[in-house]
Amino acid sequence: MEMNAMYNVFNDKKLRIALVGCGGRGTGAANQALKADDNVELVAMADAFPDRVSGSLGQLEKEFQNTNKVKVPEKNRFTGFDGYKKAIDLADVVILATPPGFRPHHFEYAINAGKHVFMEKPVATDVPGIRKVLAAAKIAKENKLNVVVGLQRRYQNNYLDIAQRIDNGEVGKILSGQVYWNSSGVWVKPREVGQSEMEYQMRNWYYFNWLCGDHILEQHIHNIDVANWFIGEYPVSAQGMGGRQVRTGPEYGEIYDHHFVEFKYPGGAVVSSQCRHQPGTMSKVGEAFQGTKGFVETNDAGVAKLVDLEGNDIYKYRSRNDPNPYQVEHDRLFKSIRNGEVISDGEIGAKSTLTAIMGRMATYSGQVINWDEALESDLVLVPEDLTWDSTPPTTPDENGNYPIPTPGKTRVI
Repeated sequence: MEMNAMYNVFNDKKLRIALVGCGGRGTGAANQALKADDNVELVAMADAFPDRVSGSLGQLEKEFQNTNKVKVPEKNRFTGFDGYKKAIDLADVVILATPPGFRPHHFEYAINAGKHVFMEKPVATDVPGIRKVLAAAKIAKENKLNVVVGLQRRYQNNYLDIAQRIDNGEVGKILSGQVYWNSSGVWVKPREVGQSEMEYQMRNWYYFNWLCGDHILEQHIHNIDVANWFIGEYPVSAQGMGGRQVRTGPEYGEIYDHHFVEFKYPGGAVVSSQCRHQPGTMSKVGEAFQGTKGFVETNDAGVAKLVDLEGNDIYKYRSRNDPNPYQVEHDRLFKSIRNGEVISDGEIGAKSTLTAIMGRMATYSGQVINWDEALESDLVLVPEDLTWDSTPPTTPDENGNYPIPTPGKTRVI
């Protein structure tokens, strides 16, 4: 079928949605997708765990009980490591919200199957996964398939407003910046009696690099992406430091609790990146940039302002009952599908993911990591063809402790 003809069909047809990854973020994304268009229906769900599918479905059925938008019969509820394929096959639009280590395989399958995609960030945890996403994103663009990535600041009014002012030259050339995700940390799920190592790591995916990629990637990618966006470039190198000082027990797997990275950009800008998971410390999530004409400050709470070189406020963004950017992502996606337009976030998502991975490489190794050498890395974190009987890529020692990355020793390329 010609693509134009297919889009004409999409103008009026009921769009079938599949949810792959039924945790909190996946359930939220499905909720937003179902609110984005009047003529949509959730028809299939997939997750590694049956309880995730049933819990998510129950929430969505309650939310949309009077709309007939949630119709997922038992035969369309898939579990295990390969259930995603069956769910994707049933849909027109796919939501990918599993732990990010699985994203490249799921995205590649969805694009090869001709589906429009919303996928959460980050889009991979290793560089072979990045290359897979870049290749699939190219195919998506060629085939006029919409791809929206959950870097929602790119859909948030205060950020869009400041980005336009930067493009208009109001702050001049950006020379430096600081980006932050400093918070107290996230959840931990205690190990259960009789639980396999694979299930334990899957339940606690945040603390294992093959699944999560560390919090510099899973959370701080948002702020790093803003730096790439506002500067209009991707960094040529990264160097930094990090470690585990507060979050040290085996229940925290193998990831660090703090990172500090210096990114250098082709045009000369230098951005300092910091993220921290340490209770009782300064919390800050946002960005600041210094240009030849003035300074910029932004955050996801709606702040956006410009300051002149003398420190005087010259512009403040005024919120106008701004819509939720998480919802806007889906509104834009379904509108684009209906109108025969194309959103192509895949390459942006992959390159900002690679930027954050470079930061992790730098803190883990203590070395300067260059963009080109990072992109050529053959270090695979996520094995092919996993089953519940597989041995996870990282395993604990006899005392239950996981190997911790050590600068000067850990291989990252």
